[in-house]
Amino acid sequence: MAIYAIWNNKGGVGKSYLTFQLASEYARQNPEKKVLVVDLCPQANSSSMLLGGMSDGERYLTRIHTTQPRRTISGYIEDRIRSPYMSPNSGGDYVTNVSQLNYRVPVNLYLVVGDEQLEIQASRVTSATFPGPQDAWRITHLWVRDLITDILTSWNDEDSCVFIDCNPSFSIYTELALSAADRLIIPFSADGSSKRAVKAVLSLVYGIRRHPGDRQSDYYLESTRYRMALPAIYMYIGNRLTQMNSSSASAFKTVVNEIGDEIWGIWQSSPQAFCVHPHGSPTPNSKRAFKVMFQYEVNDANTASVVSGALGIPIASLKAGQKDFAGRSVTVNQPQLDKQVPNITQLVQNIE
Repeated sequence: MAIYAIWNNKGGVGKSYLTFQLASEYARQNPEKKVLVVDLCPQANSSSMLLGGMSDGERYLTRIHTTQPRRTISGYIEDRIRSPYMSPNSGGDYVTNVSQLNYRVPVNLYLVVGDEQLEIQASRVTSATFPGPQDAWRITHLWVRDLITDILTSWNDEDSCVFIDCNPSFSIYTELALSAADRLIIPFSADGSSKRAVKAVLSLVYGIRRHPGDRQSDYYLESTRYRMALPAIYMYIGNRLTQMNSSSASAFKTVVNEIGDEIWGIWQSSPQAFCVHPHGSPTPNSKRAFKVMFQYEVNDANTASVVSGALGIPIASLKAGQKDFAGRSVTVNQPQLDKQVPNITQLVQNIE
C-alpha cells in the first residue's frame, strides 16, 4: 500500500484533474485493489469531477455539504479538533463509494470528500499544534495519516492505494497531507513560474535552501526534530502540455528540461529524497536513466480534457462524439483522445 500526495506550490498546474485521472485509471487497471482519494483542497475540484462533474458532481457536493453529520474531510477534522491528541478512530465514517453516485468510475474507487470549510478550520488546527503534550505538533500533523489508517482498518487492511489532492498553498492542511504521504507526485506546467514553484517544493518540504542563509521552513525543521519521514519524490509530471507547432514544442521542451535539470541537481546531492521505483528497476546512474524513471509528460487533449472533467468521465472511458454540458453541445474528436489516453494509461502503469 502506498500513499501519494499530488502537490505543487502553484495553482493552475492541474493537480485536481490529474488526481481524478490517476485515481480513476489506477482503479480500472487494478480492480482487485481499493483506491482511495482524500481531497484536501478546499476548492474540492477533484471531488466534483469524481462525483460527476459540473452538474451532477456539484449537486452531490451540495447535498453532502449540507447533510448532518458532515461526511467530508472537514467533518473528520472537526472530530480531531475536539480530540486533538487522541484519535477517535472515526475515519471510516467519512468515506463515500464514488460509483454509487457516478456510475462512470470504477466500483473500487472511494473518496473522502473535499470541503471549503477547511479554510475556516485552518487556524483552529494550527492552534492545536501548540498547547497540549510536548509532541503536539507531531500528533496533529498525523491526523490525516490516522484518517487513512482508520479507513484501511475498516477495510480489513485490504490491498489499497491512496491519492491525496493538495491545495497549492503551504497551509496547515497541506502540511497534514504531506505528513500522511509516503510519496510525492509533482505536477508542473511548462512556464517559468512553475519552475519557481518546483524550487519552492524542494525548499519547503526538504529544506533545500534556494539561496545561502535562507531560513528553512518550520515544517521541515519540525519534521526533522520529530524524526518524521518526509514523502519521497516519486515523479514530476509535465501536465496537459500544449504543443501547437514546432516552435511552441521547442519552447515547451526547453522549460520542461530546465525543470528537469533542477530536480536532477537535487538527485545528485540528495538522492534520499527520492523513491526509486520498484519492479526491480536499477537505481538511475545517469541523467537519461533518471529522467526515464522520474519524469513524465501528459499532453493536453484540449476539448476532451475539459469534457472529461466537466462530465466526470475518466479520459480512458470517454468516447468520441457529441457531448452535452452546461447547456452546450461540444464535439470530442478521436485524435484528442489519442493525445492523452496513452499518456494516462502508461503513467499509471508506473504507479504502484
